[in-house]
Amino acid sequence: MMTPPIVSTFWLDNNLHSKQVIILDASMRKIAGKEPLEYDKPIYIPRSKRFDLERVFCNVNSSQNNAFPTQKQFTEEAQKLGIKTDSIVVIYDNQGVYSSPRAWWIFQAMGFKNAVVLDGGLPQWLLENRATVSSLSTQDVQQGNVCGHYQASLVCDSSYILKKLTCDKHPIIDARSTARFSGITAEPRVGVRSGHIPNSISLPFAQILDNHCFKDTQQLAIIFNNLFPHKETEIIFTCGSGITACIIMLAASIAGYQQTVLYDGSWSDWGSDETLPIEKN
Repeated sequence: MMTPPIVSTFWLDNNLHSKQVIILDASMRKIAGKEPLEYDKPIYIPRSKRFDLERVFCNVNSSQNNAFPTQKQFTEEAQKLGIKTDSIVVIYDNQGVYSSPRAWWIFQAMGFKNAVVLDGGLPQWLLENRATVSSLSTQDVQQGNVCGHYQASLVCDSSYILKKLTCDKHPIIDARSTARFSGITAEPRVGVRSGHIPNSISLPFAQILDNHCFKDTQQLAIIFNNLFPHKETEIIFTCGSGITACIIMLAASIAGYQQTVLYDGSWSDWGSDETLPIEKN
């Protein structure tokens, strides 16, 4: 397994043509929680293949937004991308660090540990004037042999959190903006209440980023150590719909925290269920 779970643009540039390296563009069409970066024309890192989080690597039959793909679905689609058991999967997105951590966590939860995120993504790559192409790779892909093995302990639902709320201050981190966390700003989704899960902690995802990239390891360690000095503590991560929570999860992983769980439904699930408790301010 590669550690840490991110690689630099320098590393990728040096390994750009390695047959073992699979490069995936996990950019999303819909961006929430930040001002989206717009591009005049299609632009990609060479050899990129599409990792479609919105229509392929998600369970479209689920009532949740951006629901996790099934194990079968992941296996079939990952094999189409030519991913093998010994591949090194490098994931990026066109916002810097936004949706790529979500793709990374899908790989983790499916038992494939040799996936990493490109720190800074496409914006950092462009800033350094590295090579680009105008289309995704159309090269014939040899069928991969990777098989997903869903790790259920890495993803949870509202019932799991509800049980944890009976525990004294079980760590739950919310990656949404302070205004949404506090209930000051109305939720963008119709029928979803404002506020947050009781006893959860606000850590807007922008606070762990430095422009397009993650803050350095020491800075991230300080942020998380101030919140949770014991790294063996299980931490649950949530956001609006399970995308930006993964940014914070990846930051925690960089800082050395491994007991991390994603609430996949996140606030769009919790906030729309009138039977679940909420807090404001």
